[in-house]
Amino acid sequence: MKKKTETSLNALDVGARIRQFRETFGYSQRELAKQAGMTHGAISQAERNNASPSVGSLRKILDVFSVTFSEFFSEESPARERPFFSSEELVEVGGNGVSLKQVGTNLKGKPLQLFYEHYKPGAATAVEPYGHAGDEGGVVIKGRVELTVGGETRVLGPGDAYLFESRIPHRFKNPGPDECVIVSAMTPPI
Repeated sequence: MKKKTETSLNALDVGARIRQFRETFGYSQRELAKQAGMTHGAISQAERNNASPSVGSLRKILDVFSVTFSEFFSEESPARERPFFSSEELVEVGGNGVSLKQVGTNLKGKPLQLFYEHYKPGAATAVEPYGHAGDEGGVVIKGRVELTVGGETRVLGPGDAYLFESRIPHRFKNPGPDECVIVSAMTPPI
């Protein structure tokens, strides 16, 4: 295993964070791509910030390192815990037309993860449904979302809600011409 590289990173520099984790765990780009079931080009593009990985692709990369989204996007020395956050303080963990704004910075050891989600028209969390440990639920605030859980697909609108075991492969997609807004919760944090 290579020695950890000390780097000052902006929390939004996803490419640099992927590279930092890859180097810390001693993977080449090709090895990481193989372990994550992705192409070498996709990893290279993501590390250079030439292409932003989808939520599903980033999850595959983080699974190789056994790292949660909150650990990936948090600082090593988290700020003291506090109960309130302005909208500017929410941590962006999404990409490719899907904005997932996480409430709080470091959720390590926390049982719950909250998101304020925005989906641009046509945006999806992944090309294919994927699963992970835990449970998740949410309420559509604005627009419409096409949610696939297992083999079942449903379009939800404002006031509609969902709750399911996250291990069941799932995918969110905005099928409409307008932005979709969702408030969701996940346990445990991913």
